[in-house]
Amino acid sequence: MSYKIIVDSCGELTREMKASGCCETAPLSIQVDDFHIIDDDTFNQADFLQKVAASPNCPKSSCPSPESYMEGYCCEAERVYVVTLSAELSGSYNSAVLGKNLYHEEYGEKDIYVFNSRSASVGETLTAMKIMECEEAGMTFPEVIEKVEEYIEGMDTYFVLESLETLRKNGRLTGIKAIAATVLNIKPVMGATPKGEICQLGQARGIKKALEKMTDAVAKNLKNGSEKVLAISHCNCLERALSVKQMLEKKLTVKSIIILDTRGISSMYANDGGVIIAV
Repeated sequence: MSYKIIVDSCGELTREMKASGCCETAPLSIQVDDFHIIDDDTFNQADFLQKVAASPNCPKSSCPSPESYMEGYCCEAERVYVVTLSAELSGSYNSAVLGKNLYHEEYGEKDIYVFNSRSASVGETLTAMKIMECEEAGMTFPEVIEKVEEYIEGMDTYFVLESLETLRKNGRLTGIKAIAATVLNIKPVMGATPKGEICQLGQARGIKKALEKMTDAVAKNLKNGSEKVLAISHCNCLERALSVKQMLEKKLTVKSIIILDTRGISSMYANDGGVIIAV
């Protein structure tokens, strides 16, 4: 392949992306008590969720090192693109950029570009899919960068989780002053700011109403839907994701809707039962 796409492991890869030969994952790692888990193809979601449920402590994550990113750049591909979760949520973006600088110092010039998705999970998936689309259309390296950055600018991310505790304890809810009371079964509807920070869009009593409210927000904000792919990821709740898909199909028209299981990092933050949407 003349190009390569590296997606950090907060982003899910579709079956087609895995089979393409041009996409690979840069794994983050997770620590749950004494268990060190690499977020690669060996990740076992069911086992991970059991470990998290049994632990009194909050799981923690570590991003790929600059050296591991640099190794990913050492390939035959002429052009390398990286997609990371929001730089506001992780050091993965900065690590990938530092890895690029190390590569240039060690091996010289090469076309490498790191995209800050300003999202996570399926937001990264859609960004990588857009890169593939642009490359397959024969765009030049600068054209791909311009088109994909424009795409990221117009992408929205939404999520509803059973619990925000992991995000709160890991400091990912900076600036959000009021988180609804668990005792009242109030579920916040969350999203991402243009900068890639987490924000609260609304709330509802009960998960079903919160999901309904989330799909209302998607439909309200969507522009040029017939040209867009919408992606849903879920943590151990396929039926819930399918229900969200049905809600969306009644409210909007898009090019297609894909559903994926969350990988390790997304599972850590989404927790059991979380649903994420990007479009």
